[in-house]
Amino acid sequence: MTSRPGTTTRRMRSAGVSIGVTALMAAGLTGCSTSADYAAVCVDPETQERVDDDECDDDSDYNGTGSGFFWYYLGASSRVPGVGSPVSGGTFNGSSLSGNVQRGGLPSSGGTSVKSVTKTGGFGGVSRGISS
Repeated sequence: MTSRPGTTTRRMRSAGVSIGVTALMAAGLTGCSTSADYAAVCVDPETQERVDDDECDDDSDYNGTGSGFFWYYLGASSRVPGVGSPVSGGTFNGSSLSGNVQRGGLPSSGGTSVKSVTKTGGFGGVSRGISS
């Protein structure tokens, strides 16, 4: 493109580029913080009832033997049982899970879904991977 003598060439910038960059940045920031795939509550395997999460201090899986309290893993769509309530629909075998797992930190009163009360990654996230 040639310009005529005495005139200036003006470059036009596409508004689509600015909008696209803004959308990409926003998607990147919100993608950093997601709900956990699984969350664990502390359970007495003899009674199959939830106990206070402070009772679980061992990272080992419950394999049907032994005494004490163990982490019980619930899927993201599961309801969180309250302390003293029976647990169901999960597993004591956390080492078999793949995805983000949050141990503890769920409401002791229960009643909400795992997905609605867990966060991983992002800024100030709770946990990433299987950790206590």
